[in-house]
Amino acid sequence: MQTPVEIDFENLAAAPEVRAAVEKHVAELGRYGRVTACRVVVRGPGGHHRTGGLYEVHIHLTLPDEREVNVSRTTQSDERHADLDFAIANAFKRARRQLQDEVRRMRGDVKHHEAGNA
Repeated sequence: MQTPVEIDFENLAAAPEVRAAVEKHVAELGRYGRVTACRVVVRGPGGHHRTGGLYEVHIHLTLPDEREVNVSRTTQSDERHADLDFAIANAFKRARRQLQDEVRRMRGDVKHHEAGNA
């Protein structure tokens, strides 16, 4: 089953190749956990005084049992985000890590450290 994907573009034309790249990344996330919905906002460089000429990619994943994964932080000092392909790949890399962590929590695979005996 394919994950429903909503892609919004801000300060950027909705290019088919960008849409295809995002959809490919979303499909790959399915290997790590069940994603029931995904919303991606791709923001082009605009009049943002903090980010200058950098792209921002925000990802919101909806998982079973009302769990969510959100990726919204863009490092303002990372000039690699001036490359749209890098910005998309980097955001999905962070989303994958967070999804893997959330799936481990859902399965109960997270280790809990017990207090040592005194």
